[in-house]
Amino acid sequence: MLKRLLTVFACVLILGGAGLAAAKKKKTMMSAPAIDKAYLQKILDGWGTLDPANVAQYYAQGDLLFFDLTPLKYDNWAEYEKGSGAVLKGYKTLKLTLNDDAQIHPAGDVTWTAATVKEDALTSTGKHELATIRWTLVLENQEGKWLIVHEHVSEPLQ
Repeated sequence: MLKRLLTVFACVLILGGAGLAAAKKKKTMMSAPAIDKAYLQKILDGWGTLDPANVAQYYAQGDLLFFDLTPLKYDNWAEYEKGSGAVLKGYKTLKLTLNDDAQIHPAGDVTWTAATVKEDALTSTGKHELATIRWTLVLENQEGKWLIVHEHVSEPLQ
């Protein structure tokens, strides 16, 4: 009888602990509004200000890879912010427009997107740049906000 009572008590403790862990996880993962094309355009508009501080709110912190046009990669947001800021100093204006081919693929607390983006820029030396670039993001819901945990920006070789 004691053995049966101990077994039932152990099962109750295990199930209770699992229930508490699941409840705690639900509390830390708050729902975030779905990502849409307007959200992606807001990120691009932030880059268009030529100040990486204006897009920092969209990027997760930590050791995460971000691939930009130059250099090959950044290993975290701090590197990305510093490096892209130096590149952006070479521009007077930058307009980035999300093209109609944008795809958004939600998968629970992760969403990945892929699109082409129209670039219309004026360099500090007065050169007008027009380009179509590729833009791929992986975003993660962190405490009710979608943050970019990986980004890949590239331009086709011409």
